[in-house]
Amino acid sequence: MLDATTRSGGTATATPPAIATELSPLSPAVIVVAPAGGLAARYTRALLSPWSRLSLLVLLLGAAATCVLLFEPQRLLADGWPPQVGGAVAAVVFGAAYGLCTVAFVPRPLLNLAAGALFGSQLGLAAALAGTVLGAGAAFGLGRVLGQDALRPLLRARWLQAADGQLSRHGFRSMMAARLFPGVPFWAANYCAAVSRMGWLPFLLATALGSVPNTAAYVVAGARASSPTSPAFLIAMAFIAVPAVVGAVVAWRKRHHLRGH
Repeated sequence: MLDATTRSGGTATATPPAIATELSPLSPAVIVVAPAGGLAARYTRALLSPWSRLSLLVLLLGAAATCVLLFEPQRLLADGWPPQVGGAVAAVVFGAAYGLCTVAFVPRPLLNLAAGALFGSQLGLAAALAGTVLGAGAAFGLGRVLGQDALRPLLRARWLQAADGQLSRHGFRSMMAARLFPGVPFWAANYCAAVSRMGWLPFLLATALGSVPNTAAYVVAGARASSPTSPAFLIAMAFIAVPAVVGAVVAWRKRHHLRGH
């Protein structure tokens, strides 16, 4: 019985190697899967890297600018709005198109004039302001998600660091100044704010409030363009010219402050 027990014990201890031998054909499959997972992870990291996202942003903006050149939205000033769409629905559609056009670098003064010429002073102002906030938010979001990580390490020049610090620490005040005085292009202010550490709420609130005077002036000018000697048109033109002059003077004085930092 001891011999039988010993033999059975030997048989029992010999079983795991047999099992290991039977499972051994599966081990190459495990070895093959691991590198595949690592390769996929490396590809994912490469696609989500800061410079890959920045390249995607450049491609998107280039495609948007190409669409603007092909479709020529400035023809609205000459041809008018399509007659199939009218009233408040047309203003909503115009506001959405306005926002997309500002992301694609279409000058806002042109769009504001078109809003006034197509919809009048009140409805045109509402559509233009809605499009302004929409376009600014879209540009800010694109710049923040796709461009910030790649561009922030490049802020090495003193004036760039000073501008970034001003936007990051005093976001609402700085953006209000940029919107009130038309010295900074709309798209440039959007993407500079996106690269900085400015928050969403100060950016959008300053954009909405700071854009009212200049936008209203252009919209009224577009609505009264048929009577250029009317008081409303002349006052609107004054509101356009005076902030431009003041903004140029402020920019001239601020350049020394930025260089000093």
